[in-house]
Amino acid sequence: MDRPTIVGRASVIDGDTLEIHDQRIRLWGVDAPEARQSCDGADGAAYACGRLSDNRLDRHLQDRTVSCFEEDTDRYGRMVARCEVDGATGPEDVGGWLVMKGYAVCYARYAGRAYVAGGDAARRARAGVWAGAFTTPEDWHRARRVLRSVP
Repeated sequence: MDRPTIVGRASVIDGDTLEIHDQRIRLWGVDAPEARQSCDGADGAAYACGRLSDNRLDRHLQDRTVSCFEEDTDRYGRMVARCEVDGATGPEDVGGWLVMKGYAVCYARYAGRAYVAGGDAARRARAGVWAGAFTTPEDWHRARRVLRSVP
């Protein structure tokens, strides 16, 4: 097994970005709603799904040691890594946990089929963002760029 690139207590920057020892780490293969993004719940009411994703990840990682294995570097110079914590039955993939709980979606362009099963299970269970209507984080960003470019 490869040795982790970085290990420590993580601060949650947002639903798919951590910081360990002053190093920003983008979670590989997942895309979480942005802090300013809202989604519609099962009742049709809007809620801050980005903040919910951040908060649930923070609660999940609280007081746990996170081990990250570098996969790449993104265009902002952040490490892109698979991260894990100790789970009840062995290592638990943090990105996989986010997708299974519906707090993030699989970023298939980068992850291939790695988190597809977890995403399908979350969709069937109507977990997290799948409980109501939402725009994928990638499409949400794209729409914001278009709005900024309109004179």
